[in-house]
Amino acid sequence: MNEVYNKLMKCYDSVKSKTDFTPQVALVLGSGLGDYADSIKIVSEIEYKDIDGFPVSTVPGHAGKFIFGYVGEVPIVCMKGRVHYYEGYPVSDVVLPARLMKLLGAQILFLTNASGGMNKNFHAGDLMLITDHIGIFAPNPLMGANIDELGTRFPDMSNVYSTDLQEIIRNTAKTNGIDLKEGVYVQLTGPSYETPAEIKMLSHFADAVGMSTVVEAIAANHCGMKVCGISCVCNLAAGMNPTPLSHKEVQEAADKAAPKFQKLVTKSILQLCQPHAAK
Repeated sequence: MNEVYNKLMKCYDSVKSKTDFTPQVALVLGSGLGDYADSIKIVSEIEYKDIDGFPVSTVPGHAGKFIFGYVGEVPIVCMKGRVHYYEGYPVSDVVLPARLMKLLGAQILFLTNASGGMNKNFHAGDLMLITDHIGIFAPNPLMGANIDELGTRFPDMSNVYSTDLQEIIRNTAKTNGIDLKEGVYVQLTGPSYETPAEIKMLSHFADAVGMSTVVEAIAANHCGMKVCGISCVCNLAAGMNPTPLSHKEVQEAADKAAPKFQKLVTKSILQLCQPHAAK
């Protein structure tokens, strides 16, 4: 059996020995956005370190645990803290949580992140609906032997970020008076921030840049999940602002945007799981 799949199933068995909760939505919280988990009706929590073989985040601001509970009546699993490729983990470990949450029952993967804005119309604190991504600068998590138990060898990528879910989030933002930008997100490996020259090149093709999300979306799409994503633009990318970039700045901007982010995520989850969204 595939080594990556073996590790995934080991983690699955470990989680199932601790909870029988079945989520409908899997929510991944990015830098500075972990406080959202405090607003859900919690049923149980499992720290990553207590899951056999599970990768543990080393990034400041990323707590390491799964939180199982409810947003309204919607059962969700909330991933408080993610692991990144730049931490030295193989990409198969980076996407292991997304695959695991699918095995636990989640049908929708709701990704969030903190990003640098490259669109000149964006400002720090803006929320951006991810309409598509560019992943050619990050390792593809499907490389190597295909895991047939999860999905096909050559998955279609034309609707990774479900247009149905995008429309629901777009309408939810409008109904609740939340300004929501839209754009293409590009993932680089990190951990160094981008150079002004890199941003100048990338800005021709994308609107925001970060160090996560794309590989998780690819893996989730491969195993049949519907994917949606919102990026919190926490700073203007290198060369667009005279101030040097810092992780502290990212966290501070994310914290400032947290109230409207939390509201949009909550209202969106409630709408995503209505009967009309299950198409």
